[in-house]
Amino acid sequence: MKPLGELEAVVMERLWAADGPLSVREVQAVLAPDRPLAYTTVMTVLDHLHRKGYVTREKQGKAYRYSSATSRDEHAADLLGQALASSGDRGAALMHFVGRMAPEEVAELRAALTGRDDA
Repeated sequence: MKPLGELEAVVMERLWAADGPLSVREVQAVLAPDRPLAYTTVMTVLDHLHRKGYVTREKQGKAYRYSSATSRDEHAADLLGQALASSGDRGAALMHFVGRMAPEEVAELRAALTGRDDA
């Protein structure tokens, strides 16, 4: 996936936090307190996110309603995968990453790997 721009990331945060699909007007409204934007700007950002595969959209009347195509956690995993792919040595990059994790996070990772089904 192509990386998110600054405004795209803000819009994605709002979509991830939403209980369901949002219209352009609804996205514009939740952005307004922090970032007043024109309707057309929000519509363009959502269209870009759709073309990049970050959001899905469903037609409702004359307008679309937008939802995130993946969860925030899946997006984070994609970013980690891209970072590892750009490394010359994936194992070394992983070891540096794990070395910077808090002990509780290492314990969670260990438990997740122990419970993983490789069959």
